[in-house]
Amino acid sequence: MCGIIGYVGPRRAKPLLIHGLERLEYRGYDSAGLAMLEDEGLDYIRAVGNLSNLKQIAKHNGSQSSTGLGHTRWATHGKVSEQNAHPLTGCDHSKIAVVLNGIVENFRELRASLEKDGHVFSTETDAEVVVHLVERHYDGDLASAVRAAYQELEGHFAFVVVHCDHPEELVGARVQCPLIVGVGDGEMFLASAATAFLRETNRLQLIEDGEVVSITPDGATFTSVSNGSDPLERDVITVDWDDEAAEKSGYETFMLKEIYEQPEGVRETIGDRVRHGKLLLETLGLTDREIKNLRRIVVLACGTSYHAGVVGRYVIEEWARIPVEPDIASEWRYRNPVLSKDTLVIGISQSGETADVLAAMKLAREKGARTVAITNMMGSQLTREVDSVLYTRTGLEVGVAASKTFTAQVALISLIALKLAEVKKTIAQEEIEFILDQLYELPEKMQAFLDGSHPIEEIAQRYHDKPFFLYLGRHIGLPVALEGALKLKEISYIPTEAYSAGEMKHGPIALLDLETPVVCIATNSHVYDKVVSNIQETRARGAHVIAIATDGNEDIQHHADDVIYVPKTPAFLQAVLAILPLQLLAYRIARLRGLNVDQPRNLAKTVTVE
Repeated sequence: MCGIIGYVGPRRAKPLLIHGLERLEYRGYDSAGLAMLEDEGLDYIRAVGNLSNLKQIAKHNGSQSSTGLGHTRWATHGKVSEQNAHPLTGCDHSKIAVVLNGIVENFRELRASLEKDGHVFSTETDAEVVVHLVERHYDGDLASAVRAAYQELEGHFAFVVVHCDHPEELVGARVQCPLIVGVGDGEMFLASAATAFLRETNRLQLIEDGEVVSITPDGATFTSVSNGSDPLERDVITVDWDDEAAEKSGYETFMLKEIYEQPEGVRETIGDRVRHGKLLLETLGLTDREIKNLRRIVVLACGTSYHAGVVGRYVIEEWARIPVEPDIASEWRYRNPVLSKDTLVIGISQSGETADVLAAMKLAREKGARTVAITNMMGSQLTREVDSVLYTRTGLEVGVAASKTFTAQVALISLIALKLAEVKKTIAQEEIEFILDQLYELPEKMQAFLDGSHPIEEIAQRYHDKPFFLYLGRHIGLPVALEGALKLKEISYIPTEAYSAGEMKHGPIALLDLETPVVCIATNSHVYDKVVSNIQETRARGAHVIAIATDGNEDIQHHADDVIYVPKTPAFLQAVLAILPLQLLAYRIARLRGLNVDQPRNLAKTVTVE
């Protein structure tokens, strides 16, 4: 789980590579490195820790090289140490270097074979196996050596190779891990994400699994791994992002910026899909007849996206009256799931590269189910594993802890639920139009909350040093509680439990004492009275209750120590609003604890390993 950036062209490579790594650091920050092709060979710069350490060392390097590779690493093989801070790995007297993202699953067998042939290894990483494997196959044609090495590798990975005998060429390949080509004027890039080169160009080309790409300043050549003699055609795609989108825009952190970008993200995600009270969702890819024949929906995701999927269960079942099973992709893929052609499987992944979601969706398709992806990234692997794709439109999300992608996913799932209900005629058209109007108003209500005055800072000041939090919710408040607790765990490192409020008395209540903050989702709904009963049970044990409630509800003040109000909206749309105070509460607690919220320890933004 790492970030790759490569450059060939007329300019100095080092500043371009470092800028690219700054944009990719969210993918990993255990260590980082550069490899630049000099007249006398490859020059390496490496550092353990985050990118600032590498930048400090690179200041003293006067490289004029115009060809090079950069890499930021999140460890999967070998501990984080000086010895293993080799995301850039070389051999053969520094003639070849490789950067690798992902995992080579058969690296031990390959390493044993290479050592038997006399290759000497200096690290524990699987990346070093790839560079030795390329060296084994090299006979003057670098692309041919990469194709041969690729066919011996097992796993999910992307890698790029540079060789001293090919001063203006980089060769890359991928299997279920991101790698794209950036197309400049007389210069070319290879990177894990477009963010790495958006300052220089917004034109890109996609690389498919089973292909090898060779880039020179004149362009890119794509070939099949099995047939290198016939070049493949690839369109150049222009994206409407720019480099400024990856900047903080005056906010103290990326996460805070992205929390405040949520109204625009939801607005864009709804966008032209709702016109004059009418719902347009063509890219769902299902005919009316196929929708009417649906008997079951399975939602597969991980982490924050899974919580969005749980929200989806409530809204789809309520409006479309179709049974919905949200499941964690890493568990579902190892069951023997029961699927049929009248089952719709929805895979959710903000990056579109989440390994477990990719594998689960591939399995669903193989078993004959209809598959739809929800993702934020055009051209990602998930979009190529499914029958149809619906994009959230939140722009780039750099902070590791997801925020704006969650609210956009919930908004998009709500549109899907309404489309299914409309075709199946499970609710009246007038009600659909009312809900669409309310959906359309959500961004304005989100903005009103974010611009308003709330006691979040005071609450965070009182509770930021507490050793444990409990989050409770019922019905649509449950996935909100799950997501709010995840945010607190991710960025503050405080042990936190999230439960269905009705389950609290069946065990978790034993965790409560006079010091425990309990966060309850108590927005207006048909289960509000039940939530109040659960709140009373926690207060009877001396816990401090922080309630998320709906504007105008004065009753809740009799039951909670602190109340944060969110704007009124129909119960089934409340998740988008109720999560906002929980994101901000987690954020303020983490900042008061002096933590790096954009790069929480042990986490990476795009989970491309199992």
